[in-house]
Amino acid sequence: MDMNSLVPKDVQKTLLFFVNGKKVIEPNPDPEWTLLWYLRKKLLLTGTKYGCGEGGCGACTVMVSEYLRTEDRVKHIAVNACLTPVCAMHGLAVTTVEGIGSTQDRLHPVQERIAKAHGSQCGFCTPGIVMSMYALLRNKCEIKYSDIETALQGNLCRCTGYRPIIEGFKTFTDGWEKYYSHEGENKTNGLCAMGKECCRNKEDKDSSKLFNKSLFQPFDPTQEPIFPPELKLNPRYSEECLYFQGENVTWIRPKTLEDLLRIKSQYPTAKLVAGNSEIGVEMKFKKKVYPILLYPSIITEMNLCSVSTNGVSIGATTTLTELADFLEDQIVKNPIRGKVFEAIKYMLHWFAGNQVRNVATLVGNIVTASPISDLNPILMACSAVLNVYSANRGQRTIAIDETFFKGYRSTTISEDEVVVSIDIPFTESLQYFMAYKQARRKEDDISIVTSAFNVKFDQSSKTILQAKLCYGGMGPTTICAHKTSKILVGQQWNQSMLNIAFTSLTDELHLDSSVPGGMAEYRKSLCLSLFFRFYLYVLERVHVPNGIKLYNERDLSATTEISAKEPTSSQYYEIKNDKRTVSDAVGLPITHLSALKQATGEALYCDDIPPVEKELHLKLIFSSEAHAKIKSIDASEALKIPGVEGFFSAADLDEECNKMGPIIKDEEIFSSQLVTSRACVVGAIVATTESIARKARDLVIINYEPLQPVIVTLEDAISQKSFFPGYPRVLRKGDVDKALLESSHIAEGYVRNGAQEHFYLETMSAYAIRKEDELEIVATTQNPEDIAHIASETLKVPNHKVVAKVKRVGGGFGGKETRAAILAIPVAIAAYKLKKPVRAVLDRDEDMQVTGYRHPCLVKYKVGFNNEGKINGAKFEIYSNAGNSMDISCSMIERALVHVDNCYNIPNIQVVGYLCRTNMPSNTAFRGFGAPKAMLAAETMIRHIAETLNKSYEEIVQINLYQEGALTHFNQTLTYCTLSRCWNECIETSDYWNRKKAVDDFNRRNRWKKKGITLVPTKYGISFQVDVLMQAGALLLVYKDGSVLLSIGGIEMGQGLFTKMVQVASRALGVDYTKIHISEMSTDKVPNSSPTAGSISSDLYGMAVLEACNILKKRLEPFKAKKPNGKWEDWVIDAYVNRVQLSATGFYASPKIEYNPETNTGNLFEYFTYGVACSEVIIDCLTGDHQVLRTDIVMDVGESLNPAIDIGQIEGAFMQGYGFYTLEEMVFSDRGEALSRGPGTYKIPGFSDIPKVFNVSLLKGAPNPRAVYSSKAVGEPPLFLAASVFFAIKEAIKAARLDGGVSADFTMDSPATCARIRMACEDHITKQVKPTITNKRKPWNVIA
Repeated sequence: MDMNSLVPKDVQKTLLFFVNGKKVIEPNPDPEWTLLWYLRKKLLLTGTKYGCGEGGCGACTVMVSEYLRTEDRVKHIAVNACLTPVCAMHGLAVTTVEGIGSTQDRLHPVQERIAKAHGSQCGFCTPGIVMSMYALLRNKCEIKYSDIETALQGNLCRCTGYRPIIEGFKTFTDGWEKYYSHEGENKTNGLCAMGKECCRNKEDKDSSKLFNKSLFQPFDPTQEPIFPPELKLNPRYSEECLYFQGENVTWIRPKTLEDLLRIKSQYPTAKLVAGNSEIGVEMKFKKKVYPILLYPSIITEMNLCSVSTNGVSIGATTTLTELADFLEDQIVKNPIRGKVFEAIKYMLHWFAGNQVRNVATLVGNIVTASPISDLNPILMACSAVLNVYSANRGQRTIAIDETFFKGYRSTTISEDEVVVSIDIPFTESLQYFMAYKQARRKEDDISIVTSAFNVKFDQSSKTILQAKLCYGGMGPTTICAHKTSKILVGQQWNQSMLNIAFTSLTDELHLDSSVPGGMAEYRKSLCLSLFFRFYLYVLERVHVPNGIKLYNERDLSATTEISAKEPTSSQYYEIKNDKRTVSDAVGLPITHLSALKQATGEALYCDDIPPVEKELHLKLIFSSEAHAKIKSIDASEALKIPGVEGFFSAADLDEECNKMGPIIKDEEIFSSQLVTSRACVVGAIVATTESIARKARDLVIINYEPLQPVIVTLEDAISQKSFFPGYPRVLRKGDVDKALLESSHIAEGYVRNGAQEHFYLETMSAYAIRKEDELEIVATTQNPEDIAHIASETLKVPNHKVVAKVKRVGGGFGGKETRAAILAIPVAIAAYKLKKPVRAVLDRDEDMQVTGYRHPCLVKYKVGFNNEGKINGAKFEIYSNAGNSMDISCSMIERALVHVDNCYNIPNIQVVGYLCRTNMPSNTAFRGFGAPKAMLAAETMIRHIAETLNKSYEEIVQINLYQEGALTHFNQTLTYCTLSRCWNECIETSDYWNRKKAVDDFNRRNRWKKKGITLVPTKYGISFQVDVLMQAGALLLVYKDGSVLLSIGGIEMGQGLFTKMVQVASRALGVDYTKIHISEMSTDKVPNSSPTAGSISSDLYGMAVLEACNILKKRLEPFKAKKPNGKWEDWVIDAYVNRVQLSATGFYASPKIEYNPETNTGNLFEYFTYGVACSEVIIDCLTGDHQVLRTDIVMDVGESLNPAIDIGQIEGAFMQGYGFYTLEEMVFSDRGEALSRGPGTYKIPGFSDIPKVFNVSLLKGAPNPRAVYSSKAVGEPPLFLAASVFFAIKEAIKAARLDGGVSADFTMDSPATCARIRMACEDHITKQVKPTITNKRKPWNVIA
């Protein structure tokens, strides 16, 4: 039957909705368009960002508003624009970040507060966070901190460490708003627990605050934009049938259930779509095509929630947010009946992010039939019932039981049937129901294992009447442990029953090490652990005769998860006001100069550049093999597609022009004959639209001849002796063999870390345009000079005709130092050869597959020491997975070699460094470079010494810690060494010794929760370690009105470089910083620049800016002398009138590096940045979850150029390090394919992961004579301090192991994931499970 005969004749085929108050009419909407694409490409509203394309990062968050006619109110929700179909917007109002405020007109309080609280660094995530918070404020008149945390669950930030965002948004809670929005209110009436000591009760002239809350404009809900009256007055928008037809997909919104069933009967494979959170991902990443999408949003029967005598009925299109609200009402009315509802509500809190919950549905989750569904085990355990309808068979009910899921992603629902609602039963007084979820990260994460347990007791005998134990994550479907459930009936709820249940579950649940998702031992252990939690929960509540407790009080810590806490923080720093002039901005906590533009969406990033006529889009074609010969490439079918403009490959370049590499040219721009990893670029398709380019890319046929071996892991490389030429590299000092021989004790061990993904929020992007015979390139790179240089060589165009520019970059962290070239150079080639503008953006999954990672590293150590713990000598072997090309791995291993001592004096040492060549993407720079891996070995070694001697770690540190004047193992004398000061101050300010006693006391009282606390120091050398890179240039232009334009060779990527340089110029020129501006980095302003990396850019460019300012200032001196009371503008105009040059260049070359690697003598670094952190954690021994309870950091940053930026860098680096050491685990197949390809499978820290108490103190009275205005580098040094969390977790695990009756000695690789933590806490459960895991096939994944 023709589709047109199934829809009404008056069907609406034109899409109408509002964006920021303006009507949008789209006559030909394509159902494949997402709202994000439409906003950015059609409406050119680029404030909404592309971050992942799967609804996992929140960068694309917008607010959608709908008038609910039956309730006469407007509903506002935050949604992910990357998943939301634009067709679903009919009759709705969309608000983007541009629609709530701007720097030109008026900032919205949300925008103002995130910016002025220093919560925006690179700024790429900022618009999405702003819109999540804005939607919350539009929905709630009074908010609590928990509301803020929930609203931001679906948003990620990689720069800030979250603390300043939270602090800024906390001002919206009742107390702050009540206080600040009423003039003249008595300040002592504030709601702060600090009482009179609250900072609100102090005088506003206190300038030591990072930001002054009292200066924020109050939030007034009555001043928000009104909902479009047209949508409110005209009911047809929410009643009419919609019919939108695209090239591949048809979108229908039926008016009635009958219409829907009729269409479904004729087109049974048509997909119903509600939130599009599953279908959208499948269409984008799995390339699935659904020709017909049915959107049942206005069908009454599917929208209702009702209560019956037996339970509740939930309509199929009820969103998860609406479901949670409805269930909350039922729980409040009758808690005994609502135990299942409580379980669902609990699970919904951890289900995805708020943006997804606002549109996704319970029924959608059911029919998706994911084996790791959070909700399906609950519905199976409570025996929920689906009400389904079909046109031919009418209504029937389907119980969600063990027969409901037929197989992977398959259910017993027929294709022509539609689920209209689901019935969820009430519970009884002697019934206990609980659900649990375990994931890598607590918030917004897919589950590893979910469980739901339902037991009902007999009233008289108190034996188990019914039992149902259900699990997700234990097979291709949600399962019911049917045998175990059955065997429990008739049992008493006691230890005997628990033993029976454990034995039965162990026999009933089967996993092989090859199970998809891996972690077989952990997953099966979780099944028993979670039931044990439920067992104790029920045991605590069941009635026991004579009041005899059947449980040990120490076991009660197992009944609950680690509770959430509201974070608090403090920041301590010094502002020196002596001799400060009014215009001097150095040392002040000035807001990042782009923060306001970032908060309003006005800040432009590479892909925000407005499109121009004849612009083309490029998509790269990557190798599908990790090691193979290219037999043939056939792009003929792709080139036949209308709109395809060209295909580029190695055939288009001369052999010598097809090479690149930052140090050694061992990479090809386009692979010609051989691919050595899946990151190899084989070709590029260029087309008039991105969608055409995608389609054409998939039609390019490449034939490979696979080669052996495929080397993926470090262990593979070591066994195959696959090392780069010239390695191992050896560094020696003293006679280490003699020192070991003469030592009273020897300890040997190792530590291993996996890869860490940069996960900058802005993926690799590039834009190039040819102008006559010149080429302009805009790229997301930390090294624009290198991009221009490679393009120049590749195209055989002089470098002076190739200009590379960077306005700002949405996060880099080292990942964009060299790897940006893999995209930027093909874009440059295409633009130059086709003579048309070309742009390209890597999808998140592509970016994570091909751009490289922090190097996986294995460090072995052997250390000799005396009875006191003083180190005599040590040997280290460092094996690092460099990937398939050198990149800058040689520099990385050099830094590792000279940081393996961390902060400890090792008089005799040998360090051997191996660079392993593998068939992985070329690994590259990452914040901290080689240091965090090497220093981890040093800290492991120090603790090993303490354990061997049965002494405290602190005692061993004190004996071996570097002191002023000491020589490092590369023979550099330590001057201005503040290590001991940092160490002692951190111990004092953290109240370390008292808290350590409290931790021991807690561990004695609790069996299944354990705490750990420890200290970690760091010493980080500041230098590129290569003379040629230790140079910088600056260009200073002064205009007639006195305004100053500054250009430097460094780029802004959120680290505040531009802001700091403006502050430096402010002091040097004696000009207010608001008169100074840096627009962008451009190679035609400052040539031959070094990469913005190594934490040293402020040092280098600060000195260059200083020189340029001094030159210009000297030229103005005669005019200043004539008018000593004049203004800056007067002197400038006088100089202009007298034809004095008002531009100057500054150049700085640091003192020559004196280090000789052959003799291992001389100074290698300009200076060192020092710091110490103390962290306390709590772990859940049953699940492996952990929480950082408190972190105190003392950091020596010299005299800070900007305390707000420096503290932000410390917190951001710490949280990135925290991810490296605990959460972030890249997993790969044994064929070199990345299995962690997006935020769904790779977890960076979220808002709830920050330390619950986070204190940062900048060491006072520690000027640095080796850098501009006595400052110090700060970007990378703090990252290693996050290892304090790793070692605190190990301390907690030791306590758990001793309670479990096993040795406290154990080795744990980094990161300390929940799986590693749980399995290290060995107990009767893990011992019972481990022998039952089979190894019939190869493991699902490997760790590189």
